[in-house]
Amino acid sequence: MSTRTRTQDEIRVGGRVVPLSNPDKELFPDDGITKAELIDYYRTVARPMLTHLRGRPLVMERHPDGYGRKSFYHKDVPDYFPDWIRTVRVPKEGGSLTMAVCDDTATLVYLANQACITPHPWLSPADCLDCPDRLVFDLDPPDGASDGFENVRWGARRLGDLLTELGLRPALMTTGSRGLHLLVPLDRHTDFDTARHFARRVADLLAARHSDRLTTEARKNKRRGRLYLDTQRNAYAQTSVAPYAVRARPHAPVAAPLEWTELDDPELGPRLWTLRTLPGRLEKHGNPWRDLSRCRRSLDRARHRLDDLA
Repeated sequence: MSTRTRTQDEIRVGGRVVPLSNPDKELFPDDGITKAELIDYYRTVARPMLTHLRGRPLVMERHPDGYGRKSFYHKDVPDYFPDWIRTVRVPKEGGSLTMAVCDDTATLVYLANQACITPHPWLSPADCLDCPDRLVFDLDPPDGASDGFENVRWGARRLGDLLTELGLRPALMTTGSRGLHLLVPLDRHTDFDTARHFARRVADLLAARHSDRLTTEARKNKRRGRLYLDTQRNAYAQTSVAPYAVRARPHAPVAAPLEWTELDDPELGPRLWTLRTLPGRLEKHGNPWRDLSRCRRSLDRARHRLDDLA
């Protein structure tokens, strides 16, 4: 942990002066991880992480008394936020909402100082709220799964193969919680209804092919121990955990982007990397998603290919 961050009342980040409050407060007391260490982590991973936050409305998962204590999801921007933090007015049923947008490292640090352990960005950018530029498939293992993580890895491989067969370029990420996410970059020419319908059709097709191991059944009591292919995040105003975000779980695990070859690693698990180990992974191996922007595709051709398969 940075002594400078721990002892100062403010820090300068990218030309901004960011005030610090209670930097020694332990957010993960079992590991002695303080707010200052959370701030240092987000400064370290800001460069790759901001590519997934910049320009998007953001929901802040805040834990003012630390992990395991009372928390809340903060959607609107409080009056005390500094005016240099970008905001966007978001339409909602019956009115609108002013939400934060994390465009730079200073904002990321400011949010960490507000005990925002996990930022959750929208799947669409602020300048085109109705058109997602990514699909998310959440592979959620059943409670008490006896096969460890094996069925999650198996399901991710099958889903990745199917999406690739449809002409898309899926990316893979541990969630830092229970499962894996597959993210599909889109070209922003599709509305949410179309994208969500496509995602559900893909999941239904794969579940029908492997009905003994996969399901799209939202009710847990209907899954019968099968891996759940969750596509429900693909809707207007829904969010997904940001790549490189810390999760409010024991030992501060991190949502970590992967290379597809890492799926074959028997040691792979949803919480394999933590706030303390992820920076070393980045330094040694670099950012697995550094070329993700080149993977954007249109759903038009993929939808036609899906029609043929179905």
